[in-house]
Amino acid sequence: MNSFTQSTSFFGGSNPEELARSFGTPLYVYNEAILRDRMRHMQGLIRSVPFTANYSIKTNSNLTLLRIALEEGLSADAMSPGEIEFLLRAGFPQERIFYVANNVSDEELRFAIDRGIMTSLDSVSQLERFGRLNPNGKCALRLNPGVGAGHHEKVITAGKKTKFAIAQEDIDHAKIVANKYNLKIVGVNQHIGSLFMDATPYLQAIENFLQLAKGFEDLEFVDFGGGFGIPYRKLSGEKTLDIDATSKALDHICEQFAKEYGKPIVFKIEPGRYIAAESCVLIGRVHSLKQNAGVHYVGTDIGMNVLVRPSMYGSWHDIEVYRDGEVLSSDDQTAIYTVVGNICETGDILAKDRTLPIVRENDLLVVLDAGAYGYCMSSNYNNRLKAAEVMIGTDGLPQLIRRRQTLEDLFREFPGF
Repeated sequence: MNSFTQSTSFFGGSNPEELARSFGTPLYVYNEAILRDRMRHMQGLIRSVPFTANYSIKTNSNLTLLRIALEEGLSADAMSPGEIEFLLRAGFPQERIFYVANNVSDEELRFAIDRGIMTSLDSVSQLERFGRLNPNGKCALRLNPGVGAGHHEKVITAGKKTKFAIAQEDIDHAKIVANKYNLKIVGVNQHIGSLFMDATPYLQAIENFLQLAKGFEDLEFVDFGGGFGIPYRKLSGEKTLDIDATSKALDHICEQFAKEYGKPIVFKIEPGRYIAAESCVLIGRVHSLKQNAGVHYVGTDIGMNVLVRPSMYGSWHDIEVYRDGEVLSSDDQTAIYTVVGNICETGDILAKDRTLPIVRENDLLVVLDAGAYGYCMSSNYNNRLKAAEVMIGTDGLPQLIRRRQTLEDLFREFPGF
């Protein structure tokens, strides 16, 4: 087993122990060089036609990451007024923000309309609501291409069993509603799910999706969504998504559609976790070791409040063990552990039955691929404080990009306390 953090010089001029002592644990640590590399992968994915990749702020909303995405030329998609506001404050112009609304109120739609943000509607009823608020306006429709994919049923967002998007049989009704309010449908978008490692379902969905897109006369853009996976089991040799092959296939598909459509059109994707996930690790301290009914437990400060994906989805994150600033090798003696956090829940499990080098108290666990749906899904459950975030710059030096919460922060929402 090779060390990902060593092979990528992830910590620059520091090591996990130094970072833990300076900033505390648990601690999210980002690598700027890896982040920019993944952004450039996606921004250069399609070259034969006008194209942009959207940074999906729901994966990670740290303002430093947003500003880097802006520097790298990405556009962005948002799911809420809060995400829109974050993007605006990071410097994104309104024309580079795409609001993908789902079951939202008049107030939320008005928030986007008043700021000139292009909005996607994913049901006929939401389109009706938008039309009442913004007659004669422009909008996009989220369509269901009939194909879904993803690592867990909870993240499959197309096909027959999903709350998202307008079904093919409802498209004509949607057009009637759009005409009722003199709305111009200038974009269509899809999203089939999250974390696919085989692009075949994605490409199939795009073919289906573009057939639906041909039924709209005034399109200025089509958005293929995303779901691009990353190898969460990289330490055991899991292959990466074949980006080159995917790029080649998309180039051909887009070029053909652009010729057939006959009008200028921009193609977009929303690669999601692919951009942020591998750029970040989560450092936690081992505070206890115990055995119960033959199970060896490693007790850490990485609870489900800090990283909820394993408890919520049964997700796998590779783990490296560091001692005195050096990574331990799996070639040394190992044991099977269940790694748990400090939350009062039986389901507070970070890794179950995991083979790791022999762990001692005060070791550091470095959890890989924590940059997407890590901090943004963290909580104050058990009134625990949210972690700090640090970025290792291209100069190899650490910079605090979000401070650790304090106990006083927990009281700020309560008047009079």
